[in-house]
Amino acid sequence: MIELRIHGRGGQGAVVASKTLAHAAFLTGRYVQSYPDYGVERRGAPVVAFARIAEPGDDFFVRQDIREPHHILVLDATLLDSASPLAGLRAGGFVVVNTPDPPEQLGIGTCFQVATVDASGIALRHGLGSAAQPVVNTSILGAFVRVTQIVSLVDLLAAIELEVPAKARENQAAAREAHDQAVVGAPA
Repeated sequence: MIELRIHGRGGQGAVVASKTLAHAAFLTGRYVQSYPDYGVERRGAPVVAFARIAEPGDDFFVRQDIREPHHILVLDATLLDSASPLAGLRAGGFVVVNTPDPPEQLGIGTCFQVATVDASGIALRHGLGSAAQPVVNTSILGAFVRVTQIVSLVDLLAAIELEVPAKARENQAAAREAHDQAVVGAPA
């Protein structure tokens, strides 16, 4: 089973990102769960979303938050300065961060791999959200599937069409661009 956490701020699309990734994995015949964890103040406040992906036959019926994820997505790099969203990340896991900075500038790679992508810039180029609040979910997922290969870009694009039909083409274009622009840091 693969477990991941998505850390962001309300309005960036963390919850939709977990649902979309789970849907993409479901399209490949795997079992999935996705669910959010947020308080009453959602817009701009920290939000965490979770996803589990399992092969048929795996012991999948876990009903608790993910404390030791295989991978972490960080939709707002300023969250790295607060209570660590990296807590519990398993050795060898990927951290994918929304930032125009290269992975080495983040100073976080010790026993895991770091990838970055300017998901905010990509989202804005495709009309997703506003300058004050870009919706970066599909952009960061494009980068994530490139570096982890948990699902294919084709499956992600199909899931985007099903999960965000109102702006499916724009979100698919953002995912493709981020897929091509993800930067993977050198091993620590």
